[in-house]
Amino acid sequence: MKEKLLSINASIPLTAIQEAMVIAGISILSFFIPFIMGYPQWLVGTIINACLFSAVLFLPKKYFLPVTVLPSLGILARGVIFGLFTPFLVYFLPFIWLSNIILIVAFTLFISQLDKKNRIFLFLSVFAAASLKFFVLYLTANLYLNFKLVPAVFLQTMGLNQLATGIAGGIIATLIYGKFNSRSQRAD
Repeated sequence: MKEKLLSINASIPLTAIQEAMVIAGISILSFFIPFIMGYPQWLVGTIINACLFSAVLFLPKKYFLPVTVLPSLGILARGVIFGLFTPFLVYFLPFIWLSNIILIVAFTLFISQLDKKNRIFLFLSVFAAASLKFFVLYLTANLYLNFKLVPAVFLQTMGLNQLATGIAGGIIATLIYGKFNSRSQRAD
């Protein structure tokens, strides 16, 4: 008996089992990578951003919200990345979630307007979405620092590190998407 293929955001058809595996994989990675690894931020952040971009490319929209929230809950549960600064992370949670949603929505909008098969447009979409996420988090960190709510370390953590890991994660996700998309086209 042949399984019904599901249509998702990307043009890659998946069976129900494959879709469930992708959902579980991205959700598990989103929470447990920050919880288990904790640091270095460049590696954890890159993996998490790859999960966020992959959610857009591979998952139905109804699964976007959990992927935006799970990583920061993993970091908070672990309490190691910021060490003594972990309580300050609570101030950032709504803005981390908001910036993740902005990244996902922006990337979704950008790729819906562009040819997803053209990698240059995908990479430009990654850069634009990661830049928006960076802008929200850096602006928030600056604001909190000016009000003396958080220490200066958060400017770096919520600043260029976010931009770099966002772009790196997006590139990884688009490369994986390209690999699966080319396999899917060859199978047709």
